[in-house]
Amino acid sequence: MSDSQSGKLEKALETAIFASRWILAPFYLGLAISIVIVFIKFIGELIHLAAHAFSSTESEVILGVLALVDLTLMGSLLIIVIFSGYENFVSKIDHSGHKDWPEWMGTIDFSGLKLKLLSSIVAISAIQLLKQFMSIQNVSEREIFWLVVVHVVFVVSSVLLALSDRISGKASH
Repeated sequence: MSDSQSGKLEKALETAIFASRWILAPFYLGLAISIVIVFIKFIGELIHLAAHAFSSTESEVILGVLALVDLTLMGSLLIIVIFSGYENFVSKIDHSGHKDWPEWMGTIDFSGLKLKLLSSIVAISAIQLLKQFMSIQNVSEREIFWLVVVHVVFVVSSVLLALSDRISGKASH
């Protein structure tokens, strides 16, 4: 094979590999659709909470509000993953025509995305743990133990990831 043919083959292969990033676009579209599903669940929880507001105990109301916060965090997490993932792996989004474009969109790199993702998971885990503590009489000690263990694992993982990113960031400078 001549150098010219080899160069053309290499160029074609690189073009195909670079274009393959668009295979991820339907994944991000699917995540955008899943926000609608989370929203439907949020509305259901809100209606349930409102319908039982006067007959519920304070703990039940707090648990209902925590469920709403949990779903809101999930929706926010999906937005972060969709925008950051799309811009990091597929294509830049032209936001010049959007006056209310949030500053963080388009500025989160893959490292920042990982940290935000883990931070959101820690927050969601904390809310789940708090919900179980609020209804402690209905939860076994074993279940609480494992919820705490899982939460601590998420927290430690987040701290270690942040430290490793910070160390690798200093090393690259």
